[in-house]
Parts: sequence; structure tokens; C-alpha cells
Amino acid sequence: MIDPFIRKLEYGAHLTEQDRADLRDAVLDVCTFKAGEDISPQGDVPLNVHVVLEGWGCRYKLLEEGQRQVVALFVPGDMCDLHVQILTEMDHGIGALTDARVAQISPACIKALTDNPRIHLALNWGTLVDEGTLREWLVNIGQRPADQRLAHLICELHVRLRAVGFADEAGLDLPLTQAQLADITSMSPVHINRTLMTLRCADLIRTEGRFVDIPNFDRLAEFAGFEPSYLHLGGTKPNVQV
Repeated sequence: MIDPFIRKLEYGAHLTEQDRADLRDAVLDVCTFKAGEDISPQGDVPLNVHVVLEGWGCRYKLLEEGQRQVVALFVPGDMCDLHVQILTEMDHGIGALTDARVAQISPACIKALTDNPRIHLALNWGTLVDEGTLREWLVNIGQRPADQRLAHLICELHVRLRAVGFADEAGLDLPLTQAQLADITSMSPVHINRTLMTLRCADLIRTEGRFVDIPNFDRLAEFAGFEPSYLHLGGTKPNVQV
């Protein structure tokens, strides 16, 4: 299941068939994690770069009192930290939110990949998209009210999952608990429950089990103030000669 990884990187650069083969060869060391397990704990010495192939993960920070703030979500195709081996200690944790399969790529392998200018461009594009997404999350948590905040997150996840073939126009599978959504949006689980009810009552979303049906994406996006340009998935490759 490396295809989501390649599909995402192809938004960042024109890859050749050999480039795709090199990327497939790079993700042969795959580990499985149960929901709630750490992939790379805060405080550890980082050894490898991680790519989520199946399932969902997150980047998080722990507070002294034990609270957790999720600062990034990883869906299939996402690379967790391209240059993490530069750090002497993890200042954040990488964890599995659901059962997940995660590839571990050694620093030497990353070096070999980045010697290829097209793959180097695609990986750097992915890092810049991650930074843009973090900026949008800061705005979302800091400035938007709860209902718009959660609606914005749903819009973002729908676009990201569609880009790698894990969602369709109708909606998305959202395998997160209300406690996990609370860690992501800086709300309590009770507030998450009420906010989901608000969005359902407004017919902005419909839920059946884990599936979130979006009757009208444009209407949901307008309500949330969601504008997807920060995800850079519009189909135009970076204007860089390689």
C-alpha cells in the first residue's frame, strides 16, 4: 500500500516510473502499530523517517499535567518528519490514532532519495505543505468558534483523503473517537459531541457510524471558512526545473 505515498508526492513533482520504483524500494521496512501506541515517543532519540501507509497517526505534545495536544494528523501517504534524524531528541511524539502500518526509512535511504532532484523536490514540497497546514491549524484553533473549527477540520480531511484515493465525493470515513477529536481541536469530548450535533442539525454533515456524509461540500466549506490553497493539491506542479 505505498500507492498513497506516491500519489501524494506526485502533486509536488513530475515523477518518472524509475522514481516510483525507487520510492517503493525505500518503504520495504514496514511495522504495524495498534491504536494508541507510540511510533516515536517524545524524548526519544530519532532514528528513522516514518511514512504512514495504512491507518491514521498524529504528531502530539504532552503537557506536564498529562494533557495531550495533537498538532498534526497523518493519513495514508503522509511522511511524519523528513529531517527528523537531525534532532538529538524528539521534542514531540508521533503516535498511532488507529491501527496502522508505518514504513521506517533510514537516514541513508533518505539521502539516496534526495540525491534524485525530482524526488527531492517532491519531499521538500511535502514538508512545506505540512508547515502550511500547521499555520492553518493555528488559525483554526485560535480564531474560529467550535462549530466552524470542527467543520474546517472535516473539510481539510476530506480534501486530503480524496487526494490519495481514500475518500469520495460523498464523504469520508472518520475513524477517530470523540476524545481524539477533542485533542485535535482543543475542545472537551462533551463539547465535541455537542458540536457534531450542531453540524448535523444544520444538515452540514450526516453521520452513520464512522462515516461522515457531506451533503454539500461547498456549503460546508463556506460555513467553515475553508479555502484549500494551503494544501497545494490543485494539480499544478511547482515551477522548478529539475
